[in-house]
Amino acid sequence: MAGVAPQKSGPVPQEVELPGGKSGFRNWLDREAWRDIIIVTPYIWLLLFFVVPFFIIVAMSLAYSVIAQPPFRYDETWPFVTFDNFARLFSDYVYLRGYLTSLRNALIATALCLFLGYPMALGIARAQGVWRNILLLLVILPFWTSFLLRVYAWIGMMGSNSWFNRGLTSFINVFLPRALEINSVPMMNSNFAVILVVVYSYLPFMILPLFANLEKLDYTLNEAAMDLGSKPMTVFRDVTLPLSMPGIVAGCLLVFIPATGELVIPSLVGNAADPMIGRVINDEFSLNRHWPMASTIAVALLMLLVVPIMLYNRMQEKASEGVK
Repeated sequence: MAGVAPQKSGPVPQEVELPGGKSGFRNWLDREAWRDIIIVTPYIWLLLFFVVPFFIIVAMSLAYSVIAQPPFRYDETWPFVTFDNFARLFSDYVYLRGYLTSLRNALIATALCLFLGYPMALGIARAQGVWRNILLLLVILPFWTSFLLRVYAWIGMMGSNSWFNRGLTSFINVFLPRALEINSVPMMNSNFAVILVVVYSYLPFMILPLFANLEKLDYTLNEAAMDLGSKPMTVFRDVTLPLSMPGIVAGCLLVFIPATGELVIPSLVGNAADPMIGRVINDEFSLNRHWPMASTIAVALLMLLVVPIMLYNRMQEKASEGVK
C-alpha cells in the first residue's frame, strides 16, 4: 500500500549477560565446575585429614602433661608452650633406641622386599596373555583376607611346634653336629619375626609399582643391546635396571615408610624389650597417658621420613632441569 512506510531491517538487540549473574554461574557450572571440583577435592582431603591433624599433633607436642582430661595444658604466661618434650626426646635412650630399631627393621625389610619383588615383577611383566592376569591375581590375593588374620597365621607358623618351625629346625640340624642340635628355632618375640611378617605383608606394595614400571619398558632396547654383543646380565645392568629406577624408588617408599611406623606387627610378634617406635608412641598415648610426649615422637618421626623424601624430589627436579 502507498500509505505504509517500509520497515528497516537491522540487527536484533541481544540480552546482555552479567558476568556475576545467573547465566555466568550456569556457564561455569556447565564448562568448568567438574574440572575445578576434581582438582580441589584431593586438596580438601589432604587439608582435613593430614594438615589439620598434623598441626593438632604439633600443638599438642608443645604442651605440658597433666593428670586431667585431656591430659595436657598450656602455660598461662608467655610463651605458653614448652620444648621440654623435644629435649627429652634426644636425651632419653628409650626413644632413640625405638627410632634405631624401626629404621633398622624397615631398611632390612625394604631390601628383602626389593630382592624378592624385582624378579617377580619382571617375570609378571614379561608374562604373556592370561598368565599375566593370573600372576597379578596371586599377588593381590592376600588382600582379600584380613591383615590381622594373616599376622595371626604367622604367629601359629612361627610357634615351636609348628610344621614350619620343625622343618626349619630339621634343615638347620643337618649342618650341625649331634651335640649342637637344637629342638626348635626361637622365632617369636624377636626382630626376626617382625622383619619376616613385614616382608610378607608389604611385598605386594613393592611388586605392583615395579610391575607398572617394567610393563612400560621398550624391550626392543634390550634386543638392540644384545645384537651389539652385550650379554644378558650386561643388558640388565645397563638398560633394564636404570629404566626401572622410578619403580624401585616408588616401591621402596611404599614399603619403608609404613614399615617404619608399623604398630600391629611389632605388638604381636615383636620383642617388648626392644620395641619399634610405633609401639613406643602407642604406649605413651594409652599406657602412660603422656600425650605431649607421644605427639613429639610422632612429629619427629614424620620429619625423619618426609624431609629426606623432599630432598630427593628436589634433587630429581634439579637433575631434570639439567637434562633439559
